[in-house]
This record gives sequence, structure tokens and C-alpha cells, in this order.
Amino acid sequence: MVELSWVINMPRKPRIHYPGALYHVMVRGNNGEKVLNEEIHKSKYLDVLAFYKEKLCFLLYAFCIMDNHVHLLMEVDEVTLSQIMQRIQQVYTQWFNRKYNRTGHVFQQRYKALLCDKENYLLLLIKYIHNNPVKANLGEMDYKWSSHVYYTGKEKSNIVDTKEALSIFSQNRTRAIKQYLQFMEQEEEEIIYKHIEEDEPENQGVKRENKGSLKEINIDEIIEKVCTYENVRISEITKKTKIQKISDIRKAIVLLSEKYCNISNTLLAQKLNLSPSMISKIKSGENKGTFVSDVILKWEQISK
Repeated sequence: MVELSWVINMPRKPRIHYPGALYHVMVRGNNGEKVLNEEIHKSKYLDVLAFYKEKLCFLLYAFCIMDNHVHLLMEVDEVTLSQIMQRIQQVYTQWFNRKYNRTGHVFQQRYKALLCDKENYLLLLIKYIHNNPVKANLGEMDYKWSSHVYYTGKEKSNIVDTKEALSIFSQNRTRAIKQYLQFMEQEEEEIIYKHIEEDEPENQGVKRENKGSLKEINIDEIIEKVCTYENVRISEITKKTKIQKISDIRKAIVLLSEKYCNISNTLLAQKLNLSPSMISKIKSGENKGTFVSDVILKWEQISK
């Protein structure tokens, strides 16, 4: 899993705001303190989050409340992220201080917020957040204080906006949940935070891990050339079909993309009209075809 690091002690910039902006927010207890370690703490924070979600009209795609930090994946509308987080943090802080007859900061003064590319990384960000309890050795992914249980249907509430993410897998909810679970069980993919702009100075410290050198070829170029060499239309490879040749061309494109492109499984799935889980199966070699090697070899010989 990709670890995040931030540059500190730098002048603050105002956060970027526009309706539809997607943020991965991380809030930590002051000095790393466990300010959310009891169930009553987590329940209270979730209640405050739900209240302001309805009041300030933002979308919440994922959350995970740990003992000393919280992950939120939020899409804002008219109200800025700063205004939203100020209210949430302030109300919880006041409650916590009253409960324990104390004063002072409960959370670190500056929460972390990464502006994210929703189109390419929505599912990967959800997966990253839902994997936090597993990484912390708290058991399976069915962690009570994570939004994973809302995606599986074990918990029902309007606090989590699951519809858009699940629809990437299928329009049928039952099928979508099944494919979501398959996606969550797969080995974690590399997560690269692709920013529309630098949100804060600390974003400059996000570690970007690459498997080898950067691959420059555009996926659309690969699709176009493969279709030309194989004498098929692009529209043909995006339709559901049982024709072996067309199916193998799609598989070849998936494998070529893995070798020559920087593209997420989610975006590639959208381009080829496949599920993200199918993309992963093809890359892992689980779903082989008769003509795949020939298509790849032809593309590499002509294109290089």
C-alpha cells in the first residue's frame, strides 16, 4: 500500500475549491493521541459527520474511523471543504473536551486533504481507505467503523454514497456488490494520487511509486492501432460479444496497457466496457485466449 508523507513547516495555501472536487481527507489526533479509541468516540464522530453531510450537502464515498485518525473520501458542492471540516472538528472537539473535563486541541490543527482524480481513482481510493483496518491488524475488512459494511449491504444508512462507485461494476446492485467484493479481495494495486492541481505544499511529498520506468503510450493510441491492424472497428471491441477474436483483441489491449501505459483498471474497464474485476483477471493470466499472443506480437512488431 502506498504510504503518504508530507512536507511540514511551510506556508499554507488556501485549499482549491470547486463544486465536484473530490478530496481524500485525513484527520489525526493531536500528537498522535487516541482520541477515537472507544466506541462512544467513533459513534459520536460518525453522528457529527452524518449531521453535517445532510446540512452542508457534500457526498461521502468512504470513511474509516481508527483510534487516532480518520480517513474521509468527500466530494464537495457549494460549501468549501474548509468550512465543512471546521464544523465537524469543532463540534467533536467541544463534545470530547466537555466529556473529559479538559481543554485544548483534540486534533492536529491542520488536517490533510489531497485533491484527487475521481474518474481514474475513485475505486482505488475507496479500497485504500477500507484496507486501513486490515493494515492495522484489526481483523478482516468487515470493520464496524468503516464504510465497507455499507457497500456490502450489512449496514444501511444514507451517510455513505455507494451508488456511483457500485455502478462502475454493474447497474444491478446484487451483481455490483459481488464484483466489489472480488475487487476488494484482489492484491492491492499501486495507488497514485493524480492531482488536478497541487492542493497544499505537503502534497509535494506524496510518494509516487512506479513499477519501473514511466510508460508514455496513450491507451487510445494502442486501441486505435490494434483495431487497425486487426481490421476491426473500435465500436466492435466495446460491445458485449461471444466472438473469440473480438474477446481476444480486448484481452490483448489490456495486457498491452499494463506494459506500455499508466492507466487505472477502472478507466480501462470503462473504455473497453468490461468490469474492473475482469481487467484484473486478464492481467493475472486467469482469462487467457487463443489469439491474444498473436495480436500483441503484431502490435509490438509494427509499432516499434
